[in-house]
Amino acid sequence: MKTGHHYAVYITTNKNRTVLYIGVTNNLKVRLSQHKAGAEQSNPSSFTGKYKAYYLIYYEHFTEIIHAITREKQLKKWRREKKVALINSFNPEWRFLEDEI
Repeated sequence: MKTGHHYAVYITTNKNRTVLYIGVTNNLKVRLSQHKAGAEQSNPSSFTGKYKAYYLIYYEHFTEIIHAITREKQLKKWRREKKVALINSFNPEWRFLEDEI
């Protein structure tokens, strides 16, 4: 099993903080720019593009992709209230963090 890799599970939202999107990636900066580019299309086809949910508000790092995928699946099953509590514990002001990574 390879180690030393970097993966992230992340949550993005829209400008009004009403939508939550959970994803996993091996390059968070690139993935966020892809979400933003998708939102800027005249006819966005992705969830993040349609709802302009490209503002990073939460992330976790992993060294094994299987752990990241397992965590992503876990978070996606949670009710919104539990997701909000997790975000609040990490980022109580719900600041947009994409410039900090």
